[in-house]
Amino acid sequence: MGKRVVIDEEECMGCEACVEIAPDVFEFDDDAGKAIVVMAEGGDVALIEESMDACPADCITWED
Repeated sequence: MGKRVVIDEEECMGCEACVEIAPDVFEFDDDAGKAIVVMAEGGDVALIEESMDACPADCITWED
């Protein structure tokens, strides 16, 4: 099993930057007002890294 992308939902500000950059990996949960991970593994690594860089809350990380 490889690296998985995770969002600290407590820290997420709901800006949707990650959803705009990598919609195959992230979705916006309207009820929670936060982004969620829908494809923890197998997503485009470059887009995930770009999402990490764009996140103002710095709440997207890799987990082994």
